[in-house]
Amino acid sequence: MFRIIFMRFNIRAMAAAGLLAFRLNAQTAPPLLETLSPSSQMVVVTARDWTATEGSLRRFERTERAWQQAGPAIPVALGRSGLGWGRGLNPPSSSGPQKREDDGRSPAGIFRLTYAFGYAAAEEVREIQLPYIQCAASVECVNDTNSTCYNIIKDRRSGAKADWKSSEKMLRSDDENKLGVFVEQNSGPPEPGAGSCVFLRVWKGPGQPTSGSTAMSIGGVESLLGWLDARSHPVLVQLPLEEYRQKQTAWRLPAIEF
Repeated sequence: MFRIIFMRFNIRAMAAAGLLAFRLNAQTAPPLLETLSPSSQMVVVTARDWTATEGSLRRFERTERAWQQAGPAIPVALGRSGLGWGRGLNPPSSSGPQKREDDGRSPAGIFRLTYAFGYAAAEEVREIQLPYIQCAASVECVNDTNSTCYNIIKDRRSGAKADWKSSEKMLRSDDENKLGVFVEQNSGPPEPGAGSCVFLRVWKGPGQPTSGSTAMSIGGVESLLGWLDARSHPVLVQLPLEEYRQKQTAWRLPAIEF
C-alpha cells in the first residue's frame, strides 16, 4: 500500500487556476532553463529510437549539487507508433517526427505533470500530493479538435456547454485509468490537431503499446504517485536515447548510464 496526500481541487477551480490548460505563449515564454528552475522532481523516459514502443522510466530529485536518481528504472510501454515531438516546455524541433492527433505516438519533449486522476473517491486517496480528479462516469477528456475544450478534462455535471462530439471516458471498464497523471502536452494553449489526452497510466500488459500515453504496471504508477509532489513542480522528460544524449548538457538533464 502506497501513501499519498490528497489536495482538494474540483475541476472548475483547477481550470480557473490554469491547472487543466496551462497558458504558455511560445513567443513570450522564458528560456527553458529559467522555466525549469522551480522543478526539483523530474521523470525521465527514454526509448531506443523514434519508433520504439517500449522504454525505461527513471525518477530524479534535484539536490544542491546535481540530479539524483530516486529508485530503480522501470519498464514502460509507449505509443504504437513510437515517439514524436509534442508541444511542451522545450523549444520546437524538426529533428524527428511531430506528434499529431490520433497518430499513435507518445510525445517527446519536456512537459509539466500537474494533477492526478483515478477511480477511487478523493477520501480514499488523501495522501496524493498532486491535485486529484475522480474518474466519475461524467468525466471525459475531450479529443474533438473543433471543441473549445480540446485537450481538457471536463465534467459534464459542471453545467458548462458540452460542445464536443468525441472524448475519452475517464471511467473505463479496465484498470488503465485506475491511477494516472495528466501530461501537459499541447496545453499552452492547445493547438487543434497537435495531440490530446496524454497520460502516465496503467498498462494493458508488458510490451503492449498504447495510443499515445506512457504506461506501466499498477505498482509503477502507485510508486510514482507516492513520490510526485506538486510543491516540487514535477516535469516529464521523454526522448529517444540519441536525442537525450544530444540535449543533456544544454538542457541540464540528469546523467544516465545507458
